[in-house]
Amino acid sequence: MADDDRSPEEEFQELMRRLMSGDTSGLDPEQLSRLSGMQIDPAMMQAVMNQLQGAFSGAQDGIDWSLAERQALHIANQDGLGVSTGQRTDLDQAFALAALWLGESTTISDLPRPPKAVTRGAWVSATLPVWQELAEPVATSIADALTEALGQQAPDDMQDLIAGAGRLMRTVGGSLFATQLGHVVGRLSTEVVGGGDVGIPVMPDGDAAILPQNFADFGRDLEIPEDQLALYLATRELAHARLFRHAKWLRLHVISQVREFAHGIHVDTDALEELASRFDPSQPDELRGALESGALLPQRSEEQTAALTRLENLLATIEGWVDVVTEDATSRLPSAARIAEAVRRRRAVGGPAEQALGSLVGLELRPRRMREAAAMWRAVTEAVGVAGRDALWDYPDLMPSAEDIDDPAGLIARLTAASRGEATPADAMDDALAQLIAEETAGLADGFGGGDDEPGDAGRDGDDDPTPGDQRPV
Repeated sequence: MADDDRSPEEEFQELMRRLMSGDTSGLDPEQLSRLSGMQIDPAMMQAVMNQLQGAFSGAQDGIDWSLAERQALHIANQDGLGVSTGQRTDLDQAFALAALWLGESTTISDLPRPPKAVTRGAWVSATLPVWQELAEPVATSIADALTEALGQQAPDDMQDLIAGAGRLMRTVGGSLFATQLGHVVGRLSTEVVGGGDVGIPVMPDGDAAILPQNFADFGRDLEIPEDQLALYLATRELAHARLFRHAKWLRLHVISQVREFAHGIHVDTDALEELASRFDPSQPDELRGALESGALLPQRSEEQTAALTRLENLLATIEGWVDVVTEDATSRLPSAARIAEAVRRRRAVGGPAEQALGSLVGLELRPRRMREAAAMWRAVTEAVGVAGRDALWDYPDLMPSAEDIDDPAGLIARLTAASRGEATPADAMDDALAQLIAEETAGLADGFGGGDDEPGDAGRDGDDDPTPGDQRPV
């Protein structure tokens, strides 16, 4: 039978056999585009072929994150708007004045590089490595689960073929996830105003930036002068970047807690198997929708809930400090209070892209306890001053805990006592530790006095009760 007389199913099976055997010579993109009657552009099909060939030849290992970058940049650059000279000049002036004001409200030093105005595309390129690091555990889990589910749904006579295509299935699942991540990050680039707008350190260490394209959208309905809005947002952006630059351990601390949460994510295999039973490779929209909606992520486990609570407390502690420092630094601005409330509302509600990110990786990066944390930092500032407050970021073990957010009085008592050179008042942990030591000491004493019998004791033959008059060494 001539090649042209083969059915699409036969052509597809022949293609799979050739790929798995490593024979990629003579593959025709136009012929491939006709397999399912899709009539895909041959140039695009050639790119798909290269991916498939790489998957089977071993040239490609893991998730192809370049798909995420291309998708994110495609969305970010759709409007084609750059940063005008006037916008750059206005923001440079705002950053310069904000840096002076911050010098009066915090002891944390300035950044090593000047802040800048950036395009949406530049924000994507700068932050995508962090998004990739955060999403990698979830992408791997989905790729593995997709491989297993599709293998279970395949007919018996196709099992040998599917078994040999494990790497292909991982590539398909990982590529779809990477594309969806790029879609979310691209949409985020149309919403964020500054580098620290998301709450986690996505910008390179020591970098601060504002996106003029989104800055205009943020202030459109606030009826606040643009110069005041620019000053406030520049001050907040610089405070956020300065904190992570100063507390060099903090970036790793935040990223580690996010990854700890993400490592606990497991795909809902029942939902995935149900989806795989009707999955049509020529129409991947349903799988894309399931990824973005979060339908494949089951309810959080107890361990994940605990990890999320720790992360929320950490983000609230960071954002609360930024709030207090920004409030002090911008006290000269007549509209500062209104802008601060607008920023808090925006963070509390979250935009469509942030909600999509929560669905994609199961995590909402919002500091739910920011007001309580800000109240704690305000009380600390009034008690020990700016220098005493900022010194709490010098080492991880000095940073306030969740209990300190709930009740700042204990933290303030410890700080004021230390500033006077007095012994730190005992807290609940100190009391528990002292009790534990006392119990261990008592048990040790009992062991010497009444536990194992020493040679020469009246009870050495196994009698636990000493005879009257017996004198045991203590």
